[in-house]
Amino acid sequence: MANRNEIKRAEPAARGEAGAERGQYIRVSEPEQGIWVLRLNRPEVMNSWNAEMREELAQAMAELAMSDARVVIVRGDERAFSAGEDVRGMAGLTQGGTKRFRAAARQIHSAFDLIEAIEVPFIAAIEGVAAGGGLELALSCDFRVLGRAARLGLPESNVGLIPGSGGCSRLVRCVGPARAKQIVMLEGMMKAERAYELGLVTRLVDAGQAMDGALEMARQLAAKAPLALGMAKLVINTCADVDLETGRRLERIGQSVLKKSADHAEGAQAFIEKRKPRWTGT
Repeated sequence: MANRNEIKRAEPAARGEAGAERGQYIRVSEPEQGIWVLRLNRPEVMNSWNAEMREELAQAMAELAMSDARVVIVRGDERAFSAGEDVRGMAGLTQGGTKRFRAAARQIHSAFDLIEAIEVPFIAAIEGVAAGGGLELALSCDFRVLGRAARLGLPESNVGLIPGSGGCSRLVRCVGPARAKQIVMLEGMMKAERAYELGLVTRLVDAGQAMDGALEMARQLAAKAPLALGMAKLVINTCADVDLETGRRLERIGQSVLKKSADHAEGAQAFIEKRKPRWTGT
């Protein structure tokens, strides 16, 4: 399928219309069947966040949750994946007291939580800077592909804060408490090799090749049974928060659901017939 041409946000295209891309700050496209790309689009401020961008991300997540997407890639541009919250708007977040600030935080958390909850693999394709909320967005994804010229970090302690949108909670699940403390309290902005060494990154590629690497991974994922991948994501994410026996019970429930699926029957038949399965997601 050809890349989708950009359209104005006021003229959203129906799903399935070839060439459609929407959003002012979050561009949505489908370069290949079943592979969606969400491109952060505030290049003049290194793709930093403002309220409108967060709202568009939430809208995109709501659409994706009901779509037939099999894999989603989140990307920025060569200069920045995302530099986090736009500092020009940070003062406004606290005007009116901490209640308003917590409301804005919930808006951020909700969008990132949806990325984690939607039963579709998400890949962050990272070039340039991924700092603060930008890195927290990447941490909410299932996989992270990093170009070697990229720099990552959670620098909130430099302005008297902590990472507050998953930079602590998701980070500790990703690398463990000791390394999470090191990254938040000591490391500052890290080079790509250091981020890979600390376990933040799934795949390290040459500079400028993060999107190509993410597309390669997306094709591998899109070729697999979508229900099984979605169930694996759900079960693994939940197992990180429950005891071992509860996790085992969840595995058995998930497996029992998949055993009744058309995709399982198709996969078994394709194995017997020595052909590629034709997944329907049912």
